[in-house]
Amino acid sequence: MKLYDRKNARLGDTAAESVINRSAQEIALESHLQALQDRYRELARTPSAPNEIADGKLQMARTLVNLERGAEAWPLAREALDTFIRLEDFESAADACDVLFQSDQPDSLSALGQGIWLTVTYPMDPELSVELLTHVVDETPDDADGAAVAATTALFLADIRASGTQRENLMFFATQILGTVARRHSNVDGQEALDSWMERLELKEPGKFLVRLRNVVDVLVQDNWWFDREALQARLPVN
Repeated sequence: MKLYDRKNARLGDTAAESVINRSAQEIALESHLQALQDRYRELARTPSAPNEIADGKLQMARTLVNLERGAEAWPLAREALDTFIRLEDFESAADACDVLFQSDQPDSLSALGQGIWLTVTYPMDPELSVELLTHVVDETPDDADGAAVAATTALFLADIRASGTQRENLMFFATQILGTVARRHSNVDGQEALDSWMERLELKEPGKFLVRLRNVVDVLVQDNWWFDREALQARLPVN
């Protein structure tokens, strides 16, 4: 996962260079997709663990998304998600939701909401958590509180789940995202104004902004849940 533009566009490219670079990238991705498809066929011909098959589907789906072939990516990532949920591999399930969101299909927002639910409920790579929550910022109108809640949650998860260099990088990135959200939401400028804004929107206490995040998730998913949240929550360890 990368916290930057997946198309890797460079501002200094001329139009001709951009076409050449894009063509070269597409050729490389097509070659990679072919290798993944060959590997998947091998897995299908031999007794293979379900997680290996699901991972193969997810890798193909991610490559198809990068080739802007989201309609082809969707069923592969969707099948992978179901397998990962059944195996209780929740980080891979959240990753599948990220691919489903980026496939840009009718239920992509529902996939995003379910991925966020998984990444907040279960401990996993905080970079994936931040990426999923950043999608909400990108999809939310400037004056909506949902972006502020998502950005605050991203900063919170980076703080409590990351460590070392990863924590430094994610905290910096999430702080920048939160600052951007505050400026576009209420023209916030400066630390004092930011603190006041966070107080006003109840973004200082996890017990409050995580409850509000549930509302954001419900808006994204509607009634289109693909797994039983109550059953999964019932199996969570009791602290």
